[in-house]
Amino acid sequence: MRKRFALWITGVLLGALLAGCGAASSSPTGGGGGTSEAGGSNVAVALTGAGSTFDFPLFDNMFKKYHELHPNVTVNYQSIGSGGGQKALFDATVRFAASDAFLSDDQMKQHPDLVHIPITIGAVSVGYNLPGVDHLRLTGKVLADLCLGRITKWNDKAIQDLNPGVPLPDLPVAVVHRSDGSGTTFIFTNYLSAVSPEWAGQVGAGTAVNWPTGIGGKGSEGVAGQVRQTPGAIGYFEMAYAMENGIQQATMQNKDGNWVDPSSEGASAAAAGAAANMPQDLRVLFVDAPGPNSYPISGFSWIIVRKNLPDTPENRALVQLLDWMIHDGQQVAEPLHYAPLPDPVVKLDEQVIRSIGAGGKSLLGK
Repeated sequence: MRKRFALWITGVLLGALLAGCGAASSSPTGGGGGTSEAGGSNVAVALTGAGSTFDFPLFDNMFKKYHELHPNVTVNYQSIGSGGGQKALFDATVRFAASDAFLSDDQMKQHPDLVHIPITIGAVSVGYNLPGVDHLRLTGKVLADLCLGRITKWNDKAIQDLNPGVPLPDLPVAVVHRSDGSGTTFIFTNYLSAVSPEWAGQVGAGTAVNWPTGIGGKGSEGVAGQVRQTPGAIGYFEMAYAMENGIQQATMQNKDGNWVDPSSEGASAAAAGAAANMPQDLRVLFVDAPGPNSYPISGFSWIIVRKNLPDTPENRALVQLLDWMIHDGQQVAEPLHYAPLPDPVVKLDEQVIRSIGAGGKSLLGK
């Protein structure tokens, strides 16, 4: 009797060990060959993604909503910055990356299987902490001079001339910038390069730059936290972080010479020209865009995925999630201060999503 029981226990443990090894052998993008449509079945699926902190307030709500609609699908998204998300995708440790910076031409040559899907539009706020100042106007040139370290006090004449009657304090300027690779930095520094030849020549644009002055914060939440805690601070982050943290936001002068506050409407207005003239690969910038209502520091945020994916429950669930995000998921955007995608961009996204699969077969199934 004891011998039979011992053999039974050994068999159970061996079976569990083999099952565990089989589960551990699956990778984010391969394996399986199953054809279940996970988004509409009872197959339990976990999808992993990483990247943009700019997107996190939106994604946190989107993925919770999608899980309510499809309880079998769980999305684990790590807000580690656009650069970190891109690297995780290159290393195949996640199924998708989110980035406010599109991949460079060199990166695309190294990873030709990757495609960009614009997922939302956001305004990059310029947040500040000046006691007693609840309204502040800045031009692109003055903002660039602040970030270059040329303007070091808040009561500098260049700022006073833009804000007559505002009690600007005699406080040192504390510039706060991202310390990690960041798509928000990509948008912000491309804007500074567009409006300031000095910035373009001395610093330039990218997901990470050599800042002439200031202190670094990790993620949009880190920059927002530093600004909120430091009198005299100024920094940049997606508008949702300013709203959530009660941080004052500067009014910016746009290309048409109008003063505009950051808003989803202003971001949509800035994106209108880009939406009408999208390149085939959907990689485009529209900082300092013309238009009376355009907010000048705005940009797309993309989900980046592999195009050639085998037919597995996980990969089917991924394309169904992407399809939902560009359609019904857009309803989540505006209440969180993101701009919904224009119809022309949605149609281009649809084409990209339908192209995901292997052997000429779309995983979308429609």
